[in-house]
Parts: sequence; structure tokens; C-alpha cells
Amino acid sequence: MKLYVWGTGCGAGELMDRALDPSLVTAFIDSEPFCASFLGRPVLRPEELKDREIDLVVVASRRAEEIAARCAELGIGEEKLFFARSNWRLYDRNRSYPRVEGLFDADFLAALRTPQRAVRDPLWAGENALEEKDLENDYVRVRTLEAICRRLGSVEGAAAELGVYRGAFARCLNALLPERTLYLFDTFAGFDETEASEEGAGFTQAHRNTSAERVLALLPHPGRAILRPGLFPATAAGLEDERFALVSLDADLEESTLAGLRFFHPRLSPGGFLLLHDWGSPRLPGVARALERYEAELGRGLPAVPLADVNGTLVIAK
Repeated sequence: MKLYVWGTGCGAGELMDRALDPSLVTAFIDSEPFCASFLGRPVLRPEELKDREIDLVVVASRRAEEIAARCAELGIGEEKLFFARSNWRLYDRNRSYPRVEGLFDADFLAALRTPQRAVRDPLWAGENALEEKDLENDYVRVRTLEAICRRLGSVEGAAAELGVYRGAFARCLNALLPERTLYLFDTFAGFDETEASEEGAGFTQAHRNTSAERVLALLPHPGRAILRPGLFPATAAGLEDERFALVSLDADLEESTLAGLRFFHPRLSPGGFLLLHDWGSPRLPGVARALERYEAELGRGLPAVPLADVNGTLVIAK
């Protein structure tokens, strides 16, 4: 069977670790490949699919519509596509609008064209620095970030993220807090192999597929960002007297998360917030264990609110 998987990020990594034997994959597809191979199989650009024998393309990316359109351009019919990450989106069943242009009110038609979600936009959401693509991966998480940023006006300190990966959430931080310094802590090359030794091969290799250059290219205000590449907490040297208004802690693994809590929580300014991503994720239980260990060290629980977002973020207030 000529089986292709579109994607070499976390979606593909999770698919390989949970449901699909990599040896069955003919090749992986990526529009911006970071490597020549993924889990021992070659990585191709989309144009290399043209005129190949194809039985099935499994799309392991949330950009289902975009990829479907690209496949159509390449002559790959939808009967050969399976979307592994699209069953949580609502889609517009209207494939064409020209026949009603001039018939409907322009504002009404514009509203129809706007993608709808199972979760409605909050009433306070209006014109802002976010783009539609920022809301696609985890709507509740990003809208909550926006609401929090609205409360930080008088709170002193920088913003920071530990665990940047490809920079999608860092882009939101930078867009919503354009006047604040943004510290970005990551190896920008994957996990420490020792700490990630018990994680799936797909999970760990997917996180290698990034770079500092890719992250910087995403940021709307790159001049406000300071990258601290390498292993944390060594990369925090020299910032002992820094204060933080907002921290995104997305290190995935237990020891790195604990190190992040130990460094950032005492340095949060009054009125500041720490967003502990994956706290409620059953796939990354080390994050919750790290918080339990930190609270045991403090001898008290931290004031916090859990979010009903995809991976169970915990919002810790100072």
C-alpha cells in the first residue's frame, strides 16, 4: 500500500505513537520540511507527490482545508484523503457564494463567510492583534490569553515562555503584549534526550522539527523578543532580578516544568499570571506531578483556575 502522512509536527508524532506503525508509511509530506527523514521514512515536499502512485494520504495537520485544496491541485482526489485532526472543527457547507452576492445584505453575507465555532466568540472580543490562524489550534486557550493580557496594564514585568516549540503561542504573546520584552526559553532543537527517554519516538522527533529562525519569523514584533536557547534553567542565568507579568510554562516534562515553577513563580509580579500548559493532559502527567512537588516545597497550594481548553491549562495567579 502506498501510504503517505502529511505532517511532521506534533499531530504526526502523536499519530505514530498511538495508532500507526511508521514502517507502513511510504513517506511523510511537509510544506516546510526541517529534516530529510522522520521516524526513518523520507520527508517529501507536496509537489513531489505529483504523478506518484498513491493509495491513501493521512493528513495529520489541523490545516485540513488548505491541504485538501493543495491535494486537489496535485490531482489527488478526496477519496484518497483521510483527515486525522479535523473532527473537532465546524465547517461551512456552502462551497460557493457568488450566486447570492447582491441578493443578501453585504454585512449578513460577510458574517456567513466567517468561520463559526462550537464555542462562540466572547462579547468583549473585537478588533485585536490576533489573526484567525492564532485561534485554530486551541480557541479557549488563546482567547483566555487575550482576556488575561487585557488585565496586565499596570502589572510590572516582562513576558516569558518556557517551551516554545514552533512559536505559535509565542506569536500570540508577542502580538498581544507588543510593548513588553518577551523572553523565549527553548533548545529550539528538541527535548533533552535523558529527560524525554520514556516518551514516544514520534513525540520526541516532532519536537526537533523547529528552529530559532522559524520562531522569529512568526513574531510580529521580533525586536521585543529575546531568545535564550539551550537547556533550562541554565539559560535563565543573569535574570535573577527580573520580574514577570505573564509566563507561559509549556515544558511538557516533569523536571523541566518543576525547574520552571521554581524560577518563574517567585518572580511573578503582584497581579501577574503563570499559564501552566498540559496540567490536565493525561498524555503528559509529569506536568501535574511537577506542580504537586512545587506546592509541597511551598507547603501550600497555589491559587489557580483550570481551563477547559484542549490540554488542560492551569492559570496560576499571583
